[in-house]
Amino acid sequence: MKINVTLPDGNVREYEEGATAMEVARSISEGLARNVLAAKVNDEVRDADRPLPGDCTLSLLTWSDPEGKNTFWHSSAHLLAEALEALYPGIKFGIGPPISNGFYYDVDLGDKVLTDADFAAIEAKMKELALRKSVFQRREVPKQEAVAYYREKGDEYKLELLEGLRDGEITFYTQGDFTDLCRGPHIPNTSFIKAIKVMSLAGAYWRGDEKRKQLTRLYGVTFPKQKELEEHLAMLEEAKKRDHRKLGRELELFTFSEKVGQGLPLWLPKGAALRERLVNFMKTAQEKSGYEQVSTPHIAHKDLYVTSGHYEKYGKDSFQAIKTPHEGEEFFLKPMNCPHHCEIYKSRPRSYKELPIRLAEFGTVYRYEQSGELHGLTRVRGFTQDDAHLFCRPDQVKDEFKKVIDLVLKVLKALDLNDFTAQVSLRDKDDHSKYIGSEENWAKAESDIQEAVGETDMKYVVEYGEAAFYGPKLDFMVNDALGRQWQLGTIQVDYNLPERFELEFVGSDNQKHRPVMIHRAPFGSLERFLAVVIEHTAGRFPLWLAPEQAIVLPISDKFVENARDMVRILKDSDIRASVDERNEKIGRKIRDAELAKSPFMLIIGEKEAAEGTLSIREHGQGDLGTMAPDRFATMVNERIEAQLSGDR
Repeated sequence: MKINVTLPDGNVREYEEGATAMEVARSISEGLARNVLAAKVNDEVRDADRPLPGDCTLSLLTWSDPEGKNTFWHSSAHLLAEALEALYPGIKFGIGPPISNGFYYDVDLGDKVLTDADFAAIEAKMKELALRKSVFQRREVPKQEAVAYYREKGDEYKLELLEGLRDGEITFYTQGDFTDLCRGPHIPNTSFIKAIKVMSLAGAYWRGDEKRKQLTRLYGVTFPKQKELEEHLAMLEEAKKRDHRKLGRELELFTFSEKVGQGLPLWLPKGAALRERLVNFMKTAQEKSGYEQVSTPHIAHKDLYVTSGHYEKYGKDSFQAIKTPHEGEEFFLKPMNCPHHCEIYKSRPRSYKELPIRLAEFGTVYRYEQSGELHGLTRVRGFTQDDAHLFCRPDQVKDEFKKVIDLVLKVLKALDLNDFTAQVSLRDKDDHSKYIGSEENWAKAESDIQEAVGETDMKYVVEYGEAAFYGPKLDFMVNDALGRQWQLGTIQVDYNLPERFELEFVGSDNQKHRPVMIHRAPFGSLERFLAVVIEHTAGRFPLWLAPEQAIVLPISDKFVENARDMVRILKDSDIRASVDERNEKIGRKIRDAELAKSPFMLIIGEKEAAEGTLSIREHGQGDLGTMAPDRFATMVNERIEAQLSGDR
């Protein structure tokens, strides 16, 4: 029997039944085969040495493919587990998945406590085991046998994982002396893993439940080449310097208070100015695009979220209900804005002539996050979304969607976030249980998004299983200055909430019709967005966004009044400036202004005071010479205009 294998370029090759992806790779090139880590067969990532299931599509995955890296790091987690079991007999294992930059394994070491001092020995054991070139062997195991294996080992964590599995869906993977309960896939053998670094350890509750035992989570990262590990570690050192929590303190942008509560940021004056600048930028763009600003309360009746479906899906992640003196009356802190906007739309009858209606709000929402998951501004319990909801006729969906894409691109361009991938996020192909709405509505929504994106110049990828529970979406996956990827802007097409809220408009036929809803948030969470901007720019914000654009430095107290006069002139030209009036030497003032990342330092001494000029220094660039204040203001405003237009 022969099978037909379709490769990514459309080329179809014929092979014997039972052929593996690795054999296909060898038939193309031995060099390619040496780099194959796994295979994508009919959209499923599998071991490269598993027999192909018949006629299929095939992509050969290497280190340059995200799925290839994922498989590499998954196998590295197994190598870490093998090393730990060799070093600490009797250890018990939770889960060990790959993550965005490496992998981790949750382990129960009994009475043993790991410290950073143990990392070198673990790395050495991992390198020793990797050199053995152990093959990752997959074996399907009956549930009874799997349970017996882990009972004998005394590993209650794997036994608990087995409780949710049925016969026919349980597989073990073995490499060397280590066997693990695992779906796979894995790389061909351990010798691919050349460079190894154990990064850190932390506590992690079993299955994320604070009431369960706390395990030790060991993080690691591996690479096929030592040079790549060295580059990665250098990037991490740079990331530490750019950490928004560190820069937030140094630049006096925001703070947190235990008395206020974990995950609830307090914006300091400079940070509030930065935040307000970003909000005003978006409000101006929205006003030009026909959006209307609305405002909704911070709490709402439970019934609102029952109607929307959010309570059923996310009730566990909400804060506890706020009970009133009235029997059975419950309110919740607002976890999202969309149900409120549905009620605004529904506040009066609507005609087809009014549509599209575009409602926008910088609405603060609240979601409960476990304390161990909170992280600076990127994971908080209270955050503000630049939310907007567009209510339109079905024939308007595509054009409205494309206009929102243009708005998101304008935002990214103004902040120099030009390295991104557009991701069309659709439902899981097989499991529709986690989504609400009819098959018909989902088919229409997914078609709308793909058609709209297909008519732009953007390159995009399609990811199944990444849709919101009520509709498909377009996500913008943005790479920052260090190459790290962040999901920022998002646009969603929703046929379901209009049905749940019974939204209507009267059509040209004088009949009632259901509008389509587009959810849109170019920033997403304002807090998280600003964290990304802080780290991307290392605190050197674009000139239009900087809380303070210039600081005037008098070289002595004698020139403080001249400096104040200059600030007044600059403010008349919309330049944000202040005076450093400290009794310090000018060299110290310049150093402090550089550390504060002030875009411009304007120095006034005897000569400048006499001539009514400023000696200009630009952050990171040095001396720009002497200018009159009006000429300096013109230069700054021209730069700002260029930044906002994307013409840098």
